[in-house]
This record gives sequence, C-alpha cells and structure tokens, in this order.
Amino acid sequence: MKKADKDVNDGRLAYRPPDYLGIQAKAIWRKVVGFLEENAAVNRIDSNLVEMYCTQYEIFRNAYKHIQENGEVQAIYKSVQDNMGNVIATDFVGYKRNPMTQIYDSAIKNLTRIAVELGLTPKSRVELMEIAGKDNDDDSDTDLEESIRRMQGED
Repeated sequence: MKKADKDVNDGRLAYRPPDYLGIQAKAIWRKVVGFLEENAAVNRIDSNLVEMYCTQYEIFRNAYKHIQENGEVQAIYKSVQDNMGNVIATDFVGYKRNPMTQIYDSAIKNLTRIAVELGLTPKSRVELMEIAGKDNDDDSDTDLEESIRRMQGED
C-alpha cells in the first residue's frame, strides 16, 4: 500500500499496469513506462496516453495474429441450389478484404499518433530535445537580461 501511495505522491507513472489491461497491453505498459521514466519528462497525468498506446498495441497484435491465421483476403463463394434445396454447385465469385485489416490499419495509425505525443519515435524525441533546448536558451537569455538590468540599476 505504501508503494501505491508513493507512486501517486511523486507524480511519476506507476510501473504496475492497470488490472483491466490485457496481457499484451500490460507487457507493453511496463516497457513504455520504463523507457519514458528514463528518457522523457512524463508525469502521472500522462498515464491516459500510455494506456491508450498500450491498448492500441494489443489491438494491433490481435488483429495481426488474426490476419496471419486467416489471410488479408477471404474467398467468397455462392452456392447454387436446386428446387429441393440441395447444393448442386458452388461458384467462386471473388475475394473480400478481411475486416481485421482495417482494424490493424487503424491501430497502427493510432499507435503512431500516440507515440509522437509521448516522444516514443526518434523524430519526436529530437523535436522534444530541440524544444527543451530552446526553452533553456530562452531562460538563459531572460536571466542574462535581468542580470544586466540589475547591474545597470546599481551603476
């Protein structure tokens, strides 16, 4: 119980994933939180984004597994019956897209968008570092300007 209180009080993301996440989402939660704690300035408030990322990852994995098992497309057949209801022929009429490919595609797009928000892509990490550098430069300039004003006021 003390550890849970510590997680809430220090404002950091909890290493322990929420109980309601699936197995794959919990596994990616631990990896993402570990990475974010080491490499980015994240807070407990970011846990919703991490949760969305993890659930989308699990959806992505499940959809991919289904696609591997059933293929990207499925054959469509039309049965021809006689007047007694007996199937006398089955005609191949084409293919249809496996609906899981749309779920897979959507999950990848969501993963990418959320990863950028969290700084999980190389490009977003560079952009965050540049912003942090500019903020530090701006702070330094402001401090320098204040120091100069103080010095001028003393003279």
